[in-house]
Amino acid sequence: MKVFRYDRSFEGLLTALFDVYVRRTFPEALIGEGEPVPMFATEVFEVYTDSGKAARVWTGLQKRVSREVCNMLMYVWFSEEKGSDLLLMRYLRKVFDSKDGVVSDFTDGDMLQARQIARRVAKERERLLQFVRFQKAADGTFYAPVSPACNALPLAIGHFRDRFADQKWLIYDLKRRYGYYYDLETVTEVSLTDVDTLPGIRLDDRLMAGDEKLFQRLWKGYFDAMTIRERVNPRLQRQMMPKRYWRFLTEKQ
Repeated sequence: MKVFRYDRSFEGLLTALFDVYVRRTFPEALIGEGEPVPMFATEVFEVYTDSGKAARVWTGLQKRVSREVCNMLMYVWFSEEKGSDLLLMRYLRKVFDSKDGVVSDFTDGDMLQARQIARRVAKERERLLQFVRFQKAADGTFYAPVSPACNALPLAIGHFRDRFADQKWLIYDLKRRYGYYYDLETVTEVSLTDVDTLPGIRLDDRLMAGDEKLFQRLWKGYFDAMTIRERVNPRLQRQMMPKRYWRFLTEKQ
């Protein structure tokens, strides 16, 4: 069994694909730095991430497939599903080996699986757009905690940058411990490692703006007033609004 070890970054994966063609050997497994080598490995090749090699692979891919397909591949990468990196490598190899860059042959298991994973990630991105709830901090920054099933936050940030361009905000992924901060000009990725500064689901009273609690009560009141008790359907509600999001929703507190 041939194994490639890389740094678990997207650039690292593209570099690994570049090395596949240089070495003329395809890995049967991909592992990250510090991960144990599979028992039956016969050769372990170390991949050193090279932005130049990665750029060449990505440019070549863009010449062979549409932007939609490139986006789909990024969605698969952000899925964090086990084996998705090896799936991507097999998919990309088929694209480069095919003269016409075929990508729509759904009789091919890899291509069908990639499409299905991308759809699940796209659905999670859509839920982020629907269920993010901001809280106003004392300094005027709007804070929203999230914890999506997959790493869909980078795919949704463009929407929030365009939609809330006149407000400072921080959207933080509590599960992965990183987020994005917008300062009215640029969006910056941030990671808070200090336990004392790590935000939670609800802002402390000392961090919350004076009128935030009032607006939360108003929103809850509106939610209750719009509810038709005789037509409450908990099963349908959980289907349309997954329960794992409820702890972040002001109206469900």
